[in-house]
Amino acid sequence: MIADWLQHIEFAYPWVLGLLILVPVLIYEYARSNRKRQAPMLVTTTHFLQGVKDIKASLLHLPFVLRCIGIVMLIVAMALPRLKYTEQLTEGEGIDIVLCFDISGSMLAKDFQPNRLEAAKTVAKEFVQQRPGDRIGVVIFSSASFTLCPVTPDHNAVLLQISNIESGYLQEEGTAIGSGLAASVDRLRKGKSKSKVVILLTDGVDVGGSVPPDLAKQMARQYNIKVYTIGIGSEKEIDETTTSALGTVTQKRKLEFNEDLLKDIAQTTGGQYFQATDNAALQKIYASINQLEKTKIEVTTYDHYTNKFFPFLLIGIVALFAEMLLRYTVFRKFP
Repeated sequence: MIADWLQHIEFAYPWVLGLLILVPVLIYEYARSNRKRQAPMLVTTTHFLQGVKDIKASLLHLPFVLRCIGIVMLIVAMALPRLKYTEQLTEGEGIDIVLCFDISGSMLAKDFQPNRLEAAKTVAKEFVQQRPGDRIGVVIFSSASFTLCPVTPDHNAVLLQISNIESGYLQEEGTAIGSGLAASVDRLRKGKSKSKVVILLTDGVDVGGSVPPDLAKQMARQYNIKVYTIGIGSEKEIDETTTSALGTVTQKRKLEFNEDLLKDIAQTTGGQYFQATDNAALQKIYASINQLEKTKIEVTTYDHYTNKFFPFLLIGIVALFAEMLLRYTVFRKFP
């Protein structure tokens, strides 16, 4: 609780805190004068005082401690500590976006680092963080599709769901691009935003599904939903290690890729097709989409302050009053 409070506290006049340097000076002078002080009365023997607990003697330095506390509290109060609360007022209209991820087994190919799917997740999260004011959802698909996160302005929820994406989540292998796109369109079609976008990321090898890609793209066109397609990967060969009865075997495998389908979907819906062959290219693609789909929104930030100097002021006054009371009563020096 205290740590959280300190994170939000600030001072209106932080330069006043420089006066705190007086405290160590006072301590030094007090210690120096204490060493020079001599007892006002010399006693030849003190054996009869042994074992006597003098509370007054043990609390001899209490008034000075109270004085230091009082001075510190008053200086902090003069610096005017206050809690800062930031409020954001959003004006304008954002864009409704669905990030549609292929999570089939082919997305685990290691032509990206560490693999296609993990690279896609990393760049997608960066994209989400750059879209304040937009409502974003997440759809995943393999041979079937599933809405992992409905369209929402809560970007923290979106980022969490993207982080949780794993290949095999749907337990069915295959790549039903049509089903994934249809699920994304369904999430956007009832939205009130004038601009609706699907970013479909896949390796583009469609093996069929409950909704053919041709039908899904016509649905997107009907509801005026723009589809940006990202073909991730290439048709190059990679070394694939498999385990068999003969042991570990490494063999060449050609990475399949069908960009004609993705080009057709993008062209039909008014979007664009991109091909990502490595991590850097994928990052540039999302940056390009970020520029193409500008959000007409203004975020105005207001800072609100609540003064918190009174507790410090009260403690300082009480400490100094207690110091004076003790000094002129219990610790009063008689001539």
